[in-house]
Amino acid sequence: MVSSWWPLADLRLQTPALELRWPTLTDLDALAELAAAGVHDPGVQPFMVAWTDATPQERARGTLQYHWSRWGSWKPSDWMLEFAVVSDGAVVGTQGIGGRDFAVLREVHTGSWLGRPYQRRGIGTQMRAAVLHLAFEGLGARHALSAAFEDNAASLGVSRKLGYRGDGVEWHVVRGRPALTRRLRLTRADWQATRTVPVQIHGLQPCLPHFGLAAAG
Repeated sequence: MVSSWWPLADLRLQTPALELRWPTLTDLDALAELAAAGVHDPGVQPFMVAWTDATPQERARGTLQYHWSRWGSWKPSDWMLEFAVVSDGAVVGTQGIGGRDFAVLREVHTGSWLGRPYQRRGIGTQMRAAVLHLAFEGLGARHALSAAFEDNAASLGVSRKLGYRGDGVEWHVVRGRPALTRRLRLTRADWQATRTVPVQIHGLQPCLPHFGLAAAG
């Protein structure tokens, strides 16, 4: 997809094992199928917005609507970029990165999910490393934020591996019960000291104004 009006459609990140790209309609259909099949043990709820507490049909439809809503609400002062994550030609999940008043604050936040067949393979680490490279190397971020419930060992493990440090706690209500959330923060210095995943960025230059940044040259 090539569009002079929407260059984000051509933004891609590559790691040794993955491609992260603006999702095509075919990619969204694949994500909807993954969501319908389930993305976690039904006995737990790892997401602060409990979008997976729904029927398979509702999860699939909600996945499509969420991505469309992100597209339609994009503003340089408040954006959320949701990549389709592709491994060996298959869409395996989605990795998001967002910023509010990014041009001033230089701070991003991330979120992601993987289809259950693709979990526990190291994919989560590589896809988070890819968007961190975009944030720090491509966009000039100073900080990256993440958060996870204290029993979400997989998410917390990825964050620690990538150099995040504790940044406090918050309480949320999940399924009618209190749940403790651990906030995490990654500085540019800690990212530089811990990064091990090589990442290539393609098509960023024409996208910079959409992130609230001036295009070079």
